Amino acid sequence: MLHLIKYNIIVKTRCMNVIFWPLVFPLILGTLFYFAFGNIEEADFETVHAAVVEEDHADTVFLEFLETLEDDDEPLIQVQKLSRPDALDALKDQKVEGIYFTGEELTLCVGGNGIPESILQSLLESYENGKQAMELVAELHPEGIVAAAEQMGEYEELVEQVSLGGRTTDGNIQFFYALIAMACLYGAFIGLDAAVNIQSNLSALAARRCVTPTHKLKLILTEMLSCFFLHFLNVLILLAYLQYVLKLDFQGQGASMLLISLLGSMIGVSMGIFVGSFGKMGEGVKVGLLLGISMTGSFLAGLMAGEIKYLVDRQAPFVNRINPAAVITDAFYCVNVYDDPGRFGRSLVTLAVMCIGLTLASFLLIRRERYDSI
Repeated sequence: MLHLIKYNIIVKTRCMNVIFWPLVFPLILGTLFYFAFGNIEEADFETVHAAVVEEDHADTVFLEFLETLEDDDEPLIQVQKLSRPDALDALKDQKVEGIYFTGEELTLCVGGNGIPESILQSLLESYENGKQAMELVAELHPEGIVAAAEQMGEYEELVEQVSLGGRTTDGNIQFFYALIAMACLYGAFIGLDAAVNIQSNLSALAARRCVTPTHKLKLILTEMLSCFFLHFLNVLILLAYLQYVLKLDFQGQGASMLLISLLGSMIGVSMGIFVGSFGKMGEGVKVGLLLGISMTGSFLAGLMAGEIKYLVDRQAPFVNRINPAAVITDAFYCVNVYDDPGRFGRSLVTLAVMCIGLTLASFLLIRRERYDSI
């Protein structure tokens, strides 16, 4: 039996169609993801240029507030004092992104609708909120005005986005979890090839194998085991590439991730064998069906747009409960982000049940096939 598994693996590794989609394509897509937004958190905004027009009864405190923002080594904003006509001309020529008018009331004039303009608006709102807070303190607790001013002057960003388990979250990591889930489901192409190679009415190779003295049960088992091993190796290569070449920090327990990958790869292969064994459709139709199932499941798991998975979870939670791609991504989240053993266990049970069900159904469909002539 071991020699049958060995030769099955050798044959499959020489088939480009079987190797490209489950292994090469996820590696290429992962690389594109990495260069597209893998280091987006390290991106820096350019300094925003703004003009200030001092009018009668100008708010000098606001001018000092802007000067403090320019004192940093990498200033967020660079301000120049101009007259009203010069400032409007500079805005028209796009030399500045906005104009602050510092009269009795502070106003902002912008020439577009983008990130720089949003930053200028946020700075103005931040100042006005702080000013209102100081006026309220002065009115209700004048004795604490000095302490309040010191606290606002020493303000630092003390909030960091973390998961419930205490690990820092990266909003882009969800795309890579969905990518791994897609790679697991792409094992269906290996399973489809196995189904074709053990049914005499689908290929000449299968016809020759079926007339050998080898028991059909042994043929089926060796095909399934070789497919499971080969695709699990594909997923391991993808995980190693993401973690050690692209330097993605999954932060989870290695053994748990391997278990998820094993069950996920088995589901993909089992799905391919099941579709390949079901009905009398042509191989091209079955390939299209598997591709549609895999990509639809990956889409609902957030591969193309991260908000899709949360929308489905909120509007139709049952859909992603039976979507293997979504269950795989949930399991990775439980290991690397949520630290939720209960949800992780439920995900593993769901994956195991799907795998067992697809494998048994495939075995029954293939085993009961009989041919009048081959």
